[in-house]
Amino acid sequence: MTENECCNRMRGCKPETKAKYRPALELYVATDLSCVEICRRCGVSHTGFSRYIASYHRQLMLKRNGVECGPEIAQVRLRKKSGQTAAAHAKYKDAIRACDDAAYIEFNVSQIARLFELNPSALGNQLRNHYPEILERREKERHRLGVNDNLHRGVKSWCKEQYAEAVEHLRITEDTIRQTADLYGLSSSGLREHLLYYYKDLIRARANKRERAKTNKIRGELTGNGRKHEPMPESEKKYREAIRLYRTTVMTQEEICAATGVTVMGLRHHLRLWNKELMEERHDVDGRGEGTRPTGTKCYLKSTAAKYAGAIERLKATGSPMAEVAKEFGLNPDVFRKYLHEHEPELAATLGRTKLSNGRSVLARSAEKYDEAVRLYETTTETLKSIARRLGLQYKSVGGFVRRNHPEAIAAHDRLLEQEKRLQEQKESQSCEKEQTETTVSVQEEETKEKEHILQVLKQTGGHKRNAAKLLGISKSTLYNKLRKFNLSE
Repeated sequence: MTENECCNRMRGCKPETKAKYRPALELYVATDLSCVEICRRCGVSHTGFSRYIASYHRQLMLKRNGVECGPEIAQVRLRKKSGQTAAAHAKYKDAIRACDDAAYIEFNVSQIARLFELNPSALGNQLRNHYPEILERREKERHRLGVNDNLHRGVKSWCKEQYAEAVEHLRITEDTIRQTADLYGLSSSGLREHLLYYYKDLIRARANKRERAKTNKIRGELTGNGRKHEPMPESEKKYREAIRLYRTTVMTQEEICAATGVTVMGLRHHLRLWNKELMEERHDVDGRGEGTRPTGTKCYLKSTAAKYAGAIERLKATGSPMAEVAKEFGLNPDVFRKYLHEHEPELAATLGRTKLSNGRSVLARSAEKYDEAVRLYETTTETLKSIARRLGLQYKSVGGFVRRNHPEAIAAHDRLLEQEKRLQEQKESQSCEKEQTETTVSVQEEETKEKEHILQVLKQTGGHKRNAAKLLGISKSTLYNKLRKFNLSE
């Protein structure tokens, strides 16, 4: 099998790394030697080779451990967070099966281990840690059959007494097993094995508690690795003097680092990780706290706050224009204005503003600039675009000002337009009625004249209708129709 066939994930692997581990990889593929033995023969680090296999030859690793995998090999795990590894299962499975087999009931665990060429203590540990139910069934069956090897079963009294205080300490505290063992002068591995054998409920409860504490970043509280989230003693000692200067002086971080001999990046990291409240207190120049500071607001030093304090007091007392106060105190107007908007937003909102008759607060210069346009728009039917063009204003600017601050002017203008529309409709209605009346009178006059003319012609012809139709220039049937229309058929 070539290296390209073996490698399932060759993303990012450097050529020198491939060359370094190539002999070890060939032994890993061709033999059943353990990773430790392969690394010893090839002279490479066991940790590095194991990482190389897990990252770039995961399919080989799974195959070597007897794990069948499909396309999603990245999600396949050889073992859970705790429990028996695949390699241990493959090594001890036959012996464990024999321990649960009635054919081997006459043998004790040590004898079965020797039958399968295993370490008796190691097999006992595997049974106690991962198959306690097999031990329980086996002991009951041996007791029922009367098989007795005169060996002690369960925890020994002296052992229980030795670890009692440490076990109780672990129940009521969040200390690690190593810290507890050091506190009571015990072996940490012995205490761990004692807990695994006889206090599985305590181990499970502590594991669940650590699982819930994952991603916890509150200082002094438990984290997912079982330790408290707090700085290491040597780190705390290293930055103690720098933290004191940071708390009690107005020196910058660079000056503090130069005075104490620590790096700027290290101090900043230590402050962000372990002294966040101190950073907030130092930058909380207006006393509002982090919870009330607007998002994106820049934090200033207290010395910067003192620089602007006099100018801010003058603004509050007099309400003078911001530019004049900045000039009086020798400040940059733009920087001073930005500082006010970030740290004194209420004060910045009231500067240079005036109240309209409707109670709205607007900039005084805007109110003065657009006053005439608002008056014309409110009292006439002229469009706002026409007014803005006539007064030399930007239509969008004056339109936005009116919409935001003078809704009553818009309502008044709409009422004027409605009144003008009604007047126009009334005029059009009166004009139509007049035209209809004039048309009716004109038609009646024409009919009267036509009637008199027909009568006159009939009188000339002695009532002879055919001759009268010829004189009128119409047909005889038309003449009869007109006679019926004017009630002259008699």
